[in-house]
Amino acid sequence: MRTQVAIIGGGPSGLLLSQLLHRKGIDSVVLERQTRDYVLSRIRAGVLEWGMVELLREAGVGQRMDAEGIIHEGTLLAAQNRTIRINFRKLTGKAVMIYGQTEITHDLYDARDAMGGVVIHEAEGVTPHGLDSDAPHVTYVKDGTEHRIDCDFVAGCDGFHGVSRKSIPSSVLKEFERVYPFGWLGVLSETPPADDELIYAIHERGFALCSMRRADLSRHYVQVPLTDRVEDWSDDAFWAELKRRIPEHAAQRLVTGPSIEKSIAPLRSFVAEPMRWGRLFLVGDAAHIVPPTGAKGLNLAASDVHYLYNGLLAHYQDGTPEGLDDYSRKALLRVWKAERFSWSMTNMMHRFPDQGDFGQRMQESELDYLEHSTAAQTALAENYVGLPY
Repeated sequence: MRTQVAIIGGGPSGLLLSQLLHRKGIDSVVLERQTRDYVLSRIRAGVLEWGMVELLREAGVGQRMDAEGIIHEGTLLAAQNRTIRINFRKLTGKAVMIYGQTEITHDLYDARDAMGGVVIHEAEGVTPHGLDSDAPHVTYVKDGTEHRIDCDFVAGCDGFHGVSRKSIPSSVLKEFERVYPFGWLGVLSETPPADDELIYAIHERGFALCSMRRADLSRHYVQVPLTDRVEDWSDDAFWAELKRRIPEHAAQRLVTGPSIEKSIAPLRSFVAEPMRWGRLFLVGDAAHIVPPTGAKGLNLAASDVHYLYNGLLAHYQDGTPEGLDDYSRKALLRVWKAERFSWSMTNMMHRFPDQGDFGQRMQESELDYLEHSTAAQTALAENYVGLPY
């Protein structure tokens, strides 16, 4: 098989890149190790920066998002039973969209099907070759038979554990990591949200977040030690702990119900440099991970797609190499700013094992400063709604 861009990974970033390229007449093939049903069963992020909203519209997959997504013009931060609202619209003129990653993936699959896009599932042993040459190719095994795809470029959209980043020589690749000493226990339930907007809560027992996917589907989290297991937490124990950590007014009206998904996610900050080696371009989690506190994971993948898509477009339409040559530098500038924001939010909102009462008071003072400083609120709002591409 011959294509222009071989895309490793059939999650939202790989599908979005393929969809954008196809609409401009650039061929691609997407290789995904899992089944489609497995990809669509992943429960992930739901807060979209406005830049990502516009990118999905450009890809022709914004109709259902615009009809069913929930626009949030602010968010709530809470500590010691006090709540502060950060008004995104007033401070930045922008907002965010609440629309689940699973729904985005559904929309992208439907669009790929409608356009006859090539997405090969259950592709095993995917291996890129000749990345530092002018003629790269990718091999994979499907139904016991090895296949080869010749291409111009390879986009590595295959996540943190994928093959793409590992294909860059260790003498070239630099990795930066911070592993946090706690995780998030998350529960998805068919219950209405605790509030019209997200609630981020600082508490001496640990962080809590009340989030949502739609009007009848909520996603809530509490900070837990890394030693905890999902089996340690009954639904009743989770709801009781969440109520302890959020403001009283939110706890009193919180509607509880059986969980339909429950998981514990460890938190880490991770960046790999460079994001390009030869004909390989890393996209999304293949190159960087952020703690979910700043709602940046999926949005950073979208900004990577933006830079790579425009670089490929300039290469194929005008023969200009600057966009591809500058891809890693541009993407990393935005990545590190988002990493900084996610790291700062994580430090401000979580209970660390060694912080003691002093650390708790420092976090509460930070929130008090936010409450009375328009400049501080603006800085938070600018980062939350998304820095410009």
